[in-house]
Amino acid sequence: MFENGPADLFNSAQLGYVIIESNHLDRWLQLGKDAIGLHAEYLSEDILSFRIDWHVRRFLIRKGDAEDFTVLGFQIKDENSLKKILEKLKERKVEVRRGSGIEASLRGIEAFWEFSGPKGLKIEIFTNPILTETPLNMLSKGFVTEQFGMGHVAIVSKQPERLIKFWKEIFGARVSDQIEQKMSGVILDITFLRMNPRHHSIAIAATRGLRMDPLSTKIQHLNIEVKNLEDMTQAYRRCKELGFEIAHGIGQHPNDLELSFYIVTPSGFELEIGWNPISVSEIQWKQNKYKQISAWGHEPEISTALSRLNEFRRGVFSLFRSEYIPF
Repeated sequence: MFENGPADLFNSAQLGYVIIESNHLDRWLQLGKDAIGLHAEYLSEDILSFRIDWHVRRFLIRKGDAEDFTVLGFQIKDENSLKKILEKLKERKVEVRRGSGIEASLRGIEAFWEFSGPKGLKIEIFTNPILTETPLNMLSKGFVTEQFGMGHVAIVSKQPERLIKFWKEIFGARVSDQIEQKMSGVILDITFLRMNPRHHSIAIAATRGLRMDPLSTKIQHLNIEVKNLEDMTQAYRRCKELGFEIAHGIGQHPNDLELSFYIVTPSGFELEIGWNPISVSEIQWKQNKYKQISAWGHEPEISTALSRLNEFRRGVFSLFRSEYIPF
């Protein structure tokens, strides 16, 4: 069965947009438009935007040195739910700032509130996206969004218990299931959290025992879901033809049953392109624990001794680095 979220906030939030900072805008344009098949446009010489549906913005990539996510934007279903979230943040003494009109317009929304979230990511919440009837100009036939949001993100944490509590308390998230997986000599425990019928909007991975974070970015991967199997397989083919590194080839996860592959983005984190994951029925759903991250496939295509050594070094250094979580 399922646990009740605080103040009935479950099914109130979905991933609405992401903001990324990178100095490789031209390569991002090629990845998004020519490889994955997104609708792309430059808003200025320093800001690239991608659309996947009728929202005027889903991805913003701004010129800068971070090579990482800087913002996760969550759409909240109504003003009452937004009020509950803001009240909960106030109770937790989390400082919240209302964004300016110019900032909101850039994001393609009417208004938003922001606060410092896990690992220093800015979390922005909003209720009203700006929609457009301008037809999409993209290679893909379409992406699954609607009540599910634009996709999910995966985060590695040294404090997974606190991080899970954060998403549950602020957004009413529920645990869908868990996976344990041996990777690079360590065991990862992964918890999948849903905020709506999408099987998970947040995945949290932690090394068992000694807690390390071997990543150079705040987010391990972002997932978006295509409507057609052909769009996923053709995106895989185009990525290889255009010289993008495939982190993991096509495979299937055992928990949400999604078929997908993972591409290394110009900023170093991964982008998962998936098709046909199951959605969760709250009445019938039962949590399970799985022993592997993939039922089949997802074979690494770039794993080398050097990359594993770099992961190990970053993991060791992370032992001496603090990890911010709001409460």
